[in-house]
This record gives sequence, C-alpha cells and structure tokens, in this order.
Amino acid sequence: PFIARYRKEATAVGTATPLDDVQITAIRDGYQKLLDLDKRREAILKIIAEQGKLTPDLRQRIEAADSLPDLEDLYLPYKQTRKTRAGTAIERGLEPLANALFAQTERDPEQAARRFITEAVPTVANALQGARDILAERVSDDPDARQRLRNLFEREAIMTATVKKSKADTPEAAKFRDYFAFAEPLRRVPSHRLLALRRGEAEGFLSVNIGPDDDAAIERLERQFLKPYSPAPASREQVTLAIRDGYKRLLKPAIETEFDHRSRQKADQEAIAIFADNLNTLLLSPPLGQQRVLAIDPGFRTGCKVVCLDAQGNLLTETVIYPALSESARQQAAQTLRQLVEKHRIQAIAIGNGTAGRETDAFVRDLNLQRNESAKAGETPAPVAISPVAVFMVSEQGASIYSASAVARDEFPDRDVTVRGAVSIGRRLMDPLAELVKIDPKSIGVGQYQHDVDQTALKARLDTVVERCVNGVGVSLNTASANLLQYVSGLGPQLARSIVAFRAENGPFVSRESLKKVPRLGPKAFEQCAGFLRIEGAANPLDTSAVHPERYDVVKKMAADAGATVADLIKKPELRQSIRPEQYVTRDVGLPTLRDILAELDKPGRDPRQSLTAIAFDDRIRSIADLYEGLVLNGVVTNVTAFGAFVDIGVKQDGLVHISQLADTFVKDPRQVVSVQQPVRVKVIEVDAARKRIALTMKL
Repeated sequence: PFIARYRKEATAVGTATPLDDVQITAIRDGYQKLLDLDKRREAILKIIAEQGKLTPDLRQRIEAADSLPDLEDLYLPYKQTRKTRAGTAIERGLEPLANALFAQTERDPEQAARRFITEAVPTVANALQGARDILAERVSDDPDARQRLRNLFEREAIMTATVKKSKADTPEAAKFRDYFAFAEPLRRVPSHRLLALRRGEAEGFLSVNIGPDDDAAIERLERQFLKPYSPAPASREQVTLAIRDGYKRLLKPAIETEFDHRSRQKADQEAIAIFADNLNTLLLSPPLGQQRVLAIDPGFRTGCKVVCLDAQGNLLTETVIYPALSESARQQAAQTLRQLVEKHRIQAIAIGNGTAGRETDAFVRDLNLQRNESAKAGETPAPVAISPVAVFMVSEQGASIYSASAVARDEFPDRDVTVRGAVSIGRRLMDPLAELVKIDPKSIGVGQYQHDVDQTALKARLDTVVERCVNGVGVSLNTASANLLQYVSGLGPQLARSIVAFRAENGPFVSRESLKKVPRLGPKAFEQCAGFLRIEGAANPLDTSAVHPERYDVVKKMAADAGATVADLIKKPELRQSIRPEQYVTRDVGLPTLRDILAELDKPGRDPRQSLTAIAFDDRIRSIADLYEGLVLNGVVTNVTAFGAFVDIGVKQDGLVHISQLADTFVKDPRQVVSVQQPVRVKVIEVDAARKRIALTMKL
C-alpha cells in the first residue's frame, strides 16, 4: 500500500500508469516464486554434483529450466529414493540385459537372459522381468516422456468419480449424489465442482480419478521408444511390455498426482480469489459513522440482549428484553427501548439477522421510535430536533466467533458472550471494517469451500485484502484498536499494541509527529504508516488527510505561493484551482504525487466508502413457508460464488440465484453482475422446504 500510494514515481516508468497495490503484490509473489525456484535449482545441482554425475550438458539444462516440474524431471533419475524394483534388478546385475533389450537388436532375449542367471536370479523369466523393471523405470524417468504425457493430460484427461458402494445408501452421501457417476474433461471442471468432488473423496463417499485414454497414452510412448523397423521383434516385444508396465505402474500415477495437485491449486486459486473479492466488498461496506447506536442480539426464549454504544463504540449499558414471551413482556420491552433511546439519545438501531431477527425488527419498527437531539444537562442548549431512529438489519456472521475470542475477552473481560455479540453487531453498523478485522476472515462466511482450500495461501491472500482495505480507508489514530492498527502499512501486532499502550498512558495523539515518541517505532515504520493514520481535530489540518508528512513542505509552498495558509488552501477551491502542479515537480516529487496531493486537499480525509442505506424486507414474508413461486422480493446479496449468488430475503434461509439466472445475457463470472451487500430484486422460482432450498432469479 505504501508503494502504491506514496511512491508512484517509482512504478510509473515513462508514460505508464503507476502500479496499484494488487499489481505490486503480484510482483512480490512472483518474485518469491522465482527465489524458491532458484533455491531448489541450487539444491539439485549440489546433490547431483556430490554424486559425481553433473555433466556440463546436464548443468546447462538444469540452469535453463524455468518451471518446477521441468526441474524435478531433470532431477528424477538422480533422486535418492526408497528401494525400487529397478534398483533391485540393477543390484543383481541385470542392467546390461536391459540395455541390450532397449537397443532392440537382440534376436533371442531368452538366450541372452540365460547369461544372467544366478542364485538371486534363478530363471530366465526372473531375468527378463528384472530387465523390464529397469526399462519401465527408465521410461518413467525420461523427461521427454513425462512432458508428452503432461501434454496429453492437459488436452484429454477426464476426471471421473464413482460412489463407494458401502456408502451409497447412507444419508450423509446424499449431498454428493450428483457425483455418484461423474465424468467430465479435467480442463472444463469448474473450481467449485472440483472442490466438491475432493470433499466427497476426503469424506470417504467418492472415488475420484484423473487420466486420459490409456491406449492413446501408451501409443505416444511406443512412438518414442520403439524402433519402427527393428530387426529383433522379440526384443521389441520386451520393450513394449516394459513401456506398458512403466506407464501403468509408475508414469501414469505420477502424472495423475501432479495434475491432481495442479487442479487443486487452480481450484484453490479461483476459490480464494472469489473469497478475497467478497471480503474486500464486505470490509468496504458503507459505515453508519460515529453515531450513538442501540444494538440488539435477537432471541426467542432467552430474550433479546440489548446494548447501547456511544459514538465511539464504547459500551454504555446492557439489558435483556423478552418481546416474544407474553403481551405484558412485550409492553415492558417497548417501554425499556423507549427509555434507552431517550436516555442515551440513540440515533440508530442495529438488529442481528439471526434467529428471531425478522420478528425483532418488526417489533422495533412498530414502536416508531423517535430520537431527541436536545442538549443533555450541562451542555449548551440547542433547539429540540426530533426525528425517527433509523433501524438496520446487520449480518451476525462471525459474531459468535468474535464473542468467544481472546480479542473479545480482552475488550470485555467481565461481560457475557451475548453482550459481546450485541456490541459487535452495533459496531459493525458503525464501522464494518474496524469490527470485522477482529474476526478470522474464514468465519465471516463469504466464500466457497474455504475450509477445503490451501489454508496458508488463503490466509496470506485474505491478510493482503484486509491490509489493502484498511490502508485504502485510513485509520483514526486516536480511536483505532490494536487489531485494526496492525494492518496499517509499516506496523504489525507489536507496534500496534505499543501505539495503543502509549495512547492509554499519555492521552490522544495531537499530531503525526508525536507518533515518533512511541517506543520501537523507528523512522522506517513512521515513513510507512504515517500517511494512513488520521488525527481528527489536529492543529495541522494535513494530519487529518492522506497527505504524507514528507510532503507537508510542498503543500506549505503551494499555500505560500498562493498567498494563503494551508487551512485556506483546503477551504478555498479557487486557490487550489490556481495551482499548476508542474511548477512543483522535483527530483523526488513527480506529477502523480502532486496530483494526489491536490485531490486530497479537495476532500481531506474523505472516507472512500459509500453511504449507508437500509434494506427493507417484505413484512408479510417471515419464513420459508410464506414463499411461493412467482413472488418478487427485495433482498441483499450475502455471498458470491463461482456458481451464483446467495441472497437474504428475510426468511433466515438464503436463496440461491444460479449463475444462469443472474441476467438475461450470458454470465461467465457472477462477480461481473453482483457483489456482497448489494441490494437486489429477485423472484422465487422454486421452494424446497424439506431441504431448506430456495431458488431465485434476477430475470424479472
């Protein structure tokens, strides 16, 4: 983020557009892969050299290899592995026989084999079998043969799945019924289907295989190793047997494993990319902002946990109401909410969308609560302003994970998990980004098969997304938690905790410059983080903006040349319009940075996120039993996958808009049409109450 935002001149070569943080991240990751490849190359060269087998030609081929599979193919014949049938045959002295057969000039293989009969090789059949074992391994280890087979797999491999008979009739296997007799070209299997197949395999319900037509594969190998006009057909037959054995026993399983890994990687990458896009959209959801919020974690029998938060998200009070128990309890709940709204001058209400969410939402809306903006005792009197309290449904996804986490225990050590959950719901409304960074992204529920993909790759990608979002929005230095600060460029968990501890001991930061007093926050960390941190109400107006402290002097010079102060420059657009950025270009500061500075002065510290709007569900529809085909409803997208989008229509069970139902035109990627948190209009096309499945369409 720092390079993308504050070092554009370093990435904008000539007239090229500066690189964004996604491109820079791709460069970093690609560079790391090259480093890993070179590290493996050096290890292979060292191992082969120690064996005394590193010829100049082999060294040249290894140094020219530009992919890991090519590198491993070259290393394979020299790899120290467990004992193989070929290795045993070589130890028994059968390699000369294998060489004679491979030359396909030996007219009588059985006669030749008799010369190799020993105590360890008692028969001609044993000798010929040992020779074929050597040739089979030689075929399997041949780099050209492996590449030929890779090419065939690439074009013609079929992925097949069958149900394991012992599990076919079990209830648990039913969810994999579509794959009980499955076959599809591997190159066409979409990521979500491949992940579903692998999950079925991992759970013991499916047998999954990958491979091309065996005869076609063997034919290619025979063309490579068999001499078309051999004068010794008997030797040729022995080589043919060795080729078939080498393919079925060694080569095919090895390439199948390789393509299984490659297909998994590709599926993982696609699933992780979808998850990352969804998370990015969710983290950048419109915030309510610093307003006083009453948050409700709904419930029936156990009641609704209610908390009130001030404009900074601090917990003011907590209670429980029971609007679903009886009429008297309902009236008492209404009175409690009215009192809380008045006492704490509540501006908005956040209601979790879980169990009893719709019922609680209807109950609260029926109260028609009004907010009173008149001054409290001791404050300067102001005209009385009464307006409706806005009510919002908020996703509870991951709130229970947060409420039981170490982060929540640190924040509220003496509070019940239900109180922590209600606080999280309220804070999510105020600032989704600041609250969601406290939760493991996998628990937010905006991906597909997130527990089946490479967890290391998933975490790295999601951490990058969080970092991008946090730095793109900017962070309030005096209110941000350590969980949020740790994602700021140049910081991390330790420095974030140091900043919070310093702030608690010394009071709010008055300037960015005062950050330098934080223990262990050195010059490089300050350079990286300062521009992304905001100080509301700072004496220097630039401290509230995204202008980096290293460029304050440039802004001061602009203001001086305009005959004004920096504050005037920010307030008066006519002054900014008179500035010609070309006049301030130096060796260190180019036009991209100067244009960014002027754009920031137009709206210093502006939150790039959109404004918040409430989604109104149909009050008549409360459960899946209320749905019927043809019903058109408001909804909000909760998750986007490769096969469609899930939409909350207010009945506790999300409906699915299949990719074929997203638009009247062909849709290759659902992300081109919808995104998480997007309001949509949908029509019900099928309801399966027994399996709790709702099919929707956006083709209205």
